[in-house]
Amino acid sequence: MRYEPFAERRATPGLTSRALAHVQAWAEIGEAATLPTQHPDFGQAAAQALLPSTPLILVEQSGPAGCEAMAPLVRDRGRLARWRLLGDREVHEPGAPLVRDAEAAARLAEALCALERPVELARVPLDSPIVAALREAAPACGTLIVREADPCPFLALDAGWSEAESQFSSRRRSDFRRAQRKAEALGEVSYAMHRPTQVEFDGLFAEAIAVEAKSWKRAAGTAILCDPEKERFFRSYLRACAERGETRVAAMRIDGTMVAMQLAVVWRGRYWLFKIGFDEDVAKCSPGTLLMLHALGEAAREGLTGFEMMGETDSWISDFWTREAHPCVRLRFYPRTLAGFAGLVQDGIGWTRAKVFQGRRPQRS
Repeated sequence: MRYEPFAERRATPGLTSRALAHVQAWAEIGEAATLPTQHPDFGQAAAQALLPSTPLILVEQSGPAGCEAMAPLVRDRGRLARWRLLGDREVHEPGAPLVRDAEAAARLAEALCALERPVELARVPLDSPIVAALREAAPACGTLIVREADPCPFLALDAGWSEAESQFSSRRRSDFRRAQRKAEALGEVSYAMHRPTQVEFDGLFAEAIAVEAKSWKRAAGTAILCDPEKERFFRSYLRACAERGETRVAAMRIDGTMVAMQLAVVWRGRYWLFKIGFDEDVAKCSPGTLLMLHALGEAAREGLTGFEMMGETDSWISDFWTREAHPCVRLRFYPRTLAGFAGLVQDGIGWTRAKVFQGRRPQRS
């Protein structure tokens, strides 16, 4: 087991040879990834754009064949701060340590339990090997608390989705056609699924995030343009994906002007949707819905087997698109140390307060 504190990287313009060795090991085990958030490009973009001065370690487990497990962890500053998975709080996408198999997961779980500080994995798919491994390893050296986390909605695709509209009820098809007519009344409507090269990426990315900022997200402060660090992160990560031909920028345009967008990555035969947005000036024609329908059809025609909506199971997803979701859990491990005890007490107080507050909320009649 090795730990890389990454302290030197903040004192030099690039990674040190020691840190670079760990990044290379991360890339080697990338074949075991089941989520795009486990890719080293995602981790490097998150570390450099979102957490440039945050303590970071790579907990690496090696075997005869080289690196067999990897967990990139960050923490806030302070004596009692806990370790957490890189980027989970900042991006709130599903994530998990990288492991080759159940045996590697078991050894990594033991390494995580050996850390002196609490460890939190905020949104891990329930079928990740690390879940069972931590359940097995934790009792010997601390306390593990497992709770439900936001599931990840998805749609399974097959050839029938090539004509995506046909997969919905007659009422929904009528709604789609009505929205299309409203859009056409505003001008010439076109759709495109861009696969930008690195050269093309910056222009399309700027156009897409400008559209997102014309929606309710600007007022809510969640638009990418409202957060320079988030903008740097998505620009860095998606540009790296574009180099491999994985980035997708879906666009709906009226008279040549983009009015709806999706930022996504095609990876391991699936479409992974990271960001959506539309111009509220044309909201009456439901541009986000029309673009989603187009993106589903394009994904199926490309031969992809799934449409992963990431994010949370919001009502716009469950009411209109799918109720299928991958279950996820939040894992919190508290070692038998001062920091572990303090973390357990702190979280216990927080859970108690949440239950009391929930119990006092007025019931709807």
